[in-house]
Amino acid sequence: MILQKLASIMLPTPHMRLKYCRHGVMLYDTRDEHIGLALDRYGEYAELEAQLFSGLIKPGMLVVEVGANIGAHSVHLAKLVGENGGLVAFEPRRMMYQMLCANLALNGIQNTDAQCVAIGAAPGEAALPRARYGGNATSGTGSSGAEDDEIVDMIAIDNLALPACHMIKIGAGGSEKQVLDGAGNTIARFRPFLYITNEVPARHPELVATLIDLGYRMWWHKPWLFNPGNLAGEGENLFPNATSFNMICLPREGAPEEILGGVEIKSPDEPHPSEGLP
Repeated sequence: MILQKLASIMLPTPHMRLKYCRHGVMLYDTRDEHIGLALDRYGEYAELEAQLFSGLIKPGMLVVEVGANIGAHSVHLAKLVGENGGLVAFEPRRMMYQMLCANLALNGIQNTDAQCVAIGAAPGEAALPRARYGGNATSGTGSSGAEDDEIVDMIAIDNLALPACHMIKIGAGGSEKQVLDGAGNTIARFRPFLYITNEVPARHPELVATLIDLGYRMWWHKPWLFNPGNLAGEGENLFPNATSFNMICLPREGAPEEILGGVEIKSPDEPHPSEGLP
């Protein structure tokens, strides 16, 4: 019945879709070659990451998500922490932020504070590529040049004065170190789990060095974007050889000796795993 009702909804523009997905109802743009395409064909996005979150996050926790995009993971995170927990989700690009808020509202999420600001080392402003779809743009990013950048407000996580913090998820397009530089007091006080995208080989050494200085141990988490057990039962892999390069980071004082299936990163001098790949 739910699927039938959703299928009958006419949206103002043909490229916008509303679909019942694995973690809830999602509004997305079919021109998005990653998140939108995955939701449209598989009914989920980066589900192997979502499964990891399911094992890490418990009801009552407070989670910070930097780079929430349209909320493909935000809805799931908000449900995991439950009504006694909270999610603070940041998405600085206006188009993405509007869909993030729509997806939170569509799923009745009331424990999330969504903010349209960038996160960095200190308060100020940031110039971001204006969100656009189609052509070579992916995940709603792409710009014709600096003159087309979108100027947005920027704050630091330490400015939030959070009452608690159990996990910080960071996907900041190569600015992950700057996010950490602005979260030092929060991290020192609460010692949260960190889940950090590490996709830029040139910035890998300084990012790892920063985490070591913060007293964390790190393990690679490299999930495939395609999930063979996807909700739609779709067997075609639209993202062949596409894997994410993320890190699971745990406070050194409480970290286990090893994480099953994870390769520990012990030095900034270790090469990024994408180096040498075609």
